[in-house]
Amino acid sequence: MQKIILTLLLLSTFLIYSQNKETEKILSEGKLLFRMEKGSWHGTDDMLARFKTKKDSVGGYLSYDTAENKINTIFFSRFDSDKILIRYEFDSLPKPQPIKIDTTNHNATDLEKNLISIRQDARNRAYANEDKFFSFYEKTSLNFIPVITDKERNVFVLTGPQVSGIVLLGNDYKLSYDKKNEFKKKEKIHNSILQFPNASEDKENPTVSTIHSHVITEYISSTDICTLLLYKNYVEWNQHIVISEKEVSIFNLEKESLFTMKRKAWEKIYNNEKDKK
Repeated sequence: MQKIILTLLLLSTFLIYSQNKETEKILSEGKLLFRMEKGSWHGTDDMLARFKTKKDSVGGYLSYDTAENKINTIFFSRFDSDKILIRYEFDSLPKPQPIKIDTTNHNATDLEKNLISIRQDARNRAYANEDKFFSFYEKTSLNFIPVITDKERNVFVLTGPQVSGIVLLGNDYKLSYDKKNEFKKKEKIHNSILQFPNASEDKENPTVSTIHSHVITEYISSTDICTLLLYKNYVEWNQHIVISEKEVSIFNLEKESLFTMKRKAWEKIYNNEKDKK
């Protein structure tokens, strides 16, 4: 199998990338989700280290992309969500050290109010779970990422591990809202949850690539890309493959590039490599 994966790696270097508007949006959206989650990670770490006395007053947090292509991470009040307790500003690709920290208890901007509104609605719906739509697993937590663009208002829900040494894909959702922040619909992005170890137990045979299948969608999801980028510095593998009924998506973690091909072509490569053995 690893020989087949290496063949695919070489092909993805020389073949023309099979991209369309859908896959371009998936890649762009995945990178945006990654940047925002990275800001939330660093902001949370700094808040817990620097502002311990504010911890019990925090009602939640979120990150968003600014017009200057920076990432803002805000922590809003448990008692009044329109009050921002701490506001961080990070580079476009957030580093642990923020550019700015503001603790002046500002009122939330209109954009922040809208982001908080849909985030809190999504969170309440998930934990109420009246129709048993959402699944919950031990030693995991749900992360809510609101995104507002000119055309859409969505909250992406990712499942993150509370233990080290693994990457989780799946058990993710998208909740959609209208321009008045009224809930429209919710959908599952994956039907299940998958666990991948950061490294192979066999040191002489390191993991080259990981793989999973899609039933709901044809391509890799933006939430997959977000998660893979978040953990790329902690795993030994550099490639993840998603196989659906008609398409195969190959994501390179180091280059942050997405290559897609028809499943028939992928199976032809797979079968040719097997025949050579």
